[in-house]
Amino acid sequence: MRVMHPWNATASGQYLLDWEQQRCDEAVADIFGYHGLQWGMPMLQGLRMSRMPHRWLGLESTQQAVHCPPPVASDPPGSPPWGPAFCADPRALPLADACMDLLILPHTLELSPDPHATLREVARVLVPEGRVLIFGLNPWSLWGAQHALERPADGAPDAMRGITYLRLRDWLRLMELEVEAVDFGGFAPHVQQARWQQRWQWMNRVGGKTWPILGAVYGVMAVKRVYGMRLMEPAWRSRCTATAAARPVAQRNPSSNTRI
Repeated sequence: MRVMHPWNATASGQYLLDWEQQRCDEAVADIFGYHGLQWGMPMLQGLRMSRMPHRWLGLESTQQAVHCPPPVASDPPGSPPWGPAFCADPRALPLADACMDLLILPHTLELSPDPHATLREVARVLVPEGRVLIFGLNPWSLWGAQHALERPADGAPDAMRGITYLRLRDWLRLMELEVEAVDFGGFAPHVQQARWQQRWQWMNRVGGKTWPILGAVYGVMAVKRVYGMRLMEPAWRSRCTATAAARPVAQRNPSSNTRI
């Protein structure tokens, strides 16, 4: 797995990191459960506003363990403590079936060598009605056009390595994960310096209303739907049941119990 450069290396990368942090805080605050897991990107505090008693951080096994513990100092007062972080392969999570209420995947799929296998693991470990929040770079964006025409600068997230939202939506449907909400952000071109980021800030304010699907990053909330089953009885049994219900019930004659 390729490790993404630190996003705060550029002004645009820091903007997207702040955008994702805000979306995480808004999304997880009202999700109830017991176990939440964020897989990858420890600089993003995706579960800091979650009220789940057990919160975990997972990283790919090739990354150094010293980067696993998140900075707990940014958590609001009264937040549940973080559990010990662990390192493993996202294509084979060391978790039991249906044990997680919430999963956060910040750019995990686009960095995975097999996104399908990672999504299968997500569907396996989620409880029924559990939710997954996925962040990804959008190749159909201004960032994608820039990186298609020129080599990305060091520290810049490469949008051409991302997965389009339409393709991700099809993958989620195959895994029986229903898209509940989607949001796009980062409509300004990628720049290195903060002063240029401020000059193009108007595009981030206008882009959500004029060209919403062309944002450099998207956030998708999906839920695992498990519908109930109803046993289908044989047709002859249904007919017998209907016939028995239509028959009159024989009533007992009290005079038959009289002794002679």
